[in-house]
Amino acid sequence: MKNLLLTALLVFVWGCDTSRKDAEVLRWEEQASRVTILRDDFGVPHVYGKSDADAVFGMLYAQCEDDFNRVEQNYIWAIGRLAEVEGEEALYSDLRARLFMSREEAVAAYENSPPWLKKLCDAFADGVNYYLHTHPEVRPKLLTRFEPWMPMYFSEGSIGGDIERVSTAKLKAFYEGGVEFPAAPAPEEAQKEAELEPGGSNGIAISGALTQSGNAMLLINPHTSFYFRGEVHVVSEEGLNAYGAVTWGQFFIYQGFNEKTGWMHTSTYTDVMDEFAEEIAEVDGSPVYRYGEELRPVRRSEVTLSYKSGDSLGQRTFPLYHTHHGPITHQWEGKPVATAMMWDPSTALQQSFIRTKKDSYGGFRAMMDLRTNSSNNTVYADADGNIAYFHGNFIPRRDTRFNYEEPVDGSNPATDWQGLHPVEENILVLNPPNGWIQNCNSTPYTSALEYSPKRGDYPAYMSADEENFRGVHAIGLLSGRSGYTLDSLIALAYDPYLPAFGALIPGLVEAYDALPGRDAELGSAIETLRTWDFRTSETSVAMTLGHFYGTLYGRSGERPDGLTDMELMQYLGNQSPPEERLSVFRQVLGQLKADFGTWEVPWGEVNRYQRLSGAIRQPFNDSLPSLPIGLASGRWGALAAYGARYHNNTKRIYGTRGNSFVAVVEFGDRVRAKSLLAGGQSGDPASPHFDDQAEMYRTATFKEVPYYREDVESRARETYHPGERSR
Repeated sequence: MKNLLLTALLVFVWGCDTSRKDAEVLRWEEQASRVTILRDDFGVPHVYGKSDADAVFGMLYAQCEDDFNRVEQNYIWAIGRLAEVEGEEALYSDLRARLFMSREEAVAAYENSPPWLKKLCDAFADGVNYYLHTHPEVRPKLLTRFEPWMPMYFSEGSIGGDIERVSTAKLKAFYEGGVEFPAAPAPEEAQKEAELEPGGSNGIAISGALTQSGNAMLLINPHTSFYFRGEVHVVSEEGLNAYGAVTWGQFFIYQGFNEKTGWMHTSTYTDVMDEFAEEIAEVDGSPVYRYGEELRPVRRSEVTLSYKSGDSLGQRTFPLYHTHHGPITHQWEGKPVATAMMWDPSTALQQSFIRTKKDSYGGFRAMMDLRTNSSNNTVYADADGNIAYFHGNFIPRRDTRFNYEEPVDGSNPATDWQGLHPVEENILVLNPPNGWIQNCNSTPYTSALEYSPKRGDYPAYMSADEENFRGVHAIGLLSGRSGYTLDSLIALAYDPYLPAFGALIPGLVEAYDALPGRDAELGSAIETLRTWDFRTSETSVAMTLGHFYGTLYGRSGERPDGLTDMELMQYLGNQSPPEERLSVFRQVLGQLKADFGTWEVPWGEVNRYQRLSGAIRQPFNDSLPSLPIGLASGRWGALAAYGARYHNNTKRIYGTRGNSFVAVVEFGDRVRAKSLLAGGQSGDPASPHFDDQAEMYRTATFKEVPYYREDVESRARETYHPGERSR
């Protein structure tokens, strides 16, 4: 009898579960019927939905079609489960994610969000889950089901975002082997060599006074790792009609435009994170920290993280410590340090989505009052002719008596953040009389030349006053120019001049000229540089010599501490020992001869584009096909940046970051745009859109963007609802 009852109970439970799953599939299918995806001749998805939520459902479904691998990877990283895929070495990336938000907190953030945002989060999860349901052949690495709270971990579209500024090496040093209070100093980790390709982006806005059409224009030029963002057009009957770059797995256009407004984000120099050195001790077996005259309890919790170990999973449990400043992330001068940053995921998601629907400067400016766009500046243009620049958005107010460039005394209440600056107190440029605005991750105090904000009007933490060669290059190109068209704006964005070599190379030539004797081979190479106009091209031998010389010298040369990139090139150009310059250059000639048989190597023979697989970390192989690329590193001042990875076991260098998605936009009665994507829209090597833009990328041949429905339909190669893609 007991067995019969047990069997009946199992049948009932199974039936309920099956019924629930069937109902969920029916709900997905119903939502899919309200979504139409049109794929144009470059495979770009144009997603049309009845509601915003329907459009988000289709947008995530289309993203998964293009590159589910990257969608999943972004969330594995964001929610703190990377070690389950990559092994124990990723534990501290996971610990960092969990320190700033637990799963329970993410669920609560979702549950407490406005109903409209919850609908979008539901649609996000449903779109991915419906893709997995309709593609049983896809085998996720880890995440077989996506949940609507997951976007709370990934609410802002920057590459890495603020959280990646928290050092996992310092986390490991603090948490490895347990924590005791008072804490003893942890061993210092050796500082890693900085990436040779600087991160960042370019944004340029041009007023109608300088364009042939009389309409404002915008250059959207993010510099990210290749294939980090796809190109998407998403439309609803609730007023959404946004086109641009979307970070895989997110449901808002991060850098792009609608019919009336356009927005381009660049990484900011604004100080948006601070560290507070805490006085923590054990009292009656529990940690407390001093805050003014009181002792406050340290919030202590635990997290158990899993990690891949061979064919099984291991586990480690870590204590988590928080003060009101934030989680304890490392030690400094023997004291535990709490890290404070913007962490308001629901509001950040709201701001990221609301931005895409604004149709005027007034609405866009009001959206900025949410103040959760923490890691970015914003260059803006619109159909009313406005151009603007917001330097930062989330800016804590601080007591300027303290130096926040180092950890401040967390026991002193005066060091606490004192709310946020309102947007009108932040660095802002609106419709400057010169008619243009530029930001290339450079100082905001040259963003509009003589009409730029003034350094003395703002507290130091608003921005570092640091120029770079891209900023210098942009200012030189923009000054005194007018009559812009979309094509001439593209030409400006791809100008081949490299100002860093104007600072670096003449000093090398002077060092050679001062030699008492002459070396024929050295002299021939120097003559190649002496006559160089510092412009890059596929055929330039001087570009090859300059790149390898600047790279090697930047790595190995002796120099004073604390120099910026610009200051370093200037120092190596005319203040370093002349014999050192020549010694480094001789090493470069030797390296080129060893690798290529001669130092007279055209740049395009060395600098290549290759995409062999859909892997997130691309393999490279000198024996397989690749394309010559005439672009150069942003370190040298190239606006169209092309950065390489150097540890590939190859002789050639292959691009991995820089110009990825690029667009130029002209506003007016009708918006018009051109765009270009590194490689292609799809991450599948079998897709015709895996590399159909590669040759275009090489030659900077932009495609016309089909924005209006009639243009999309004329370019459409596939039209389908999610779940029934035509072949």
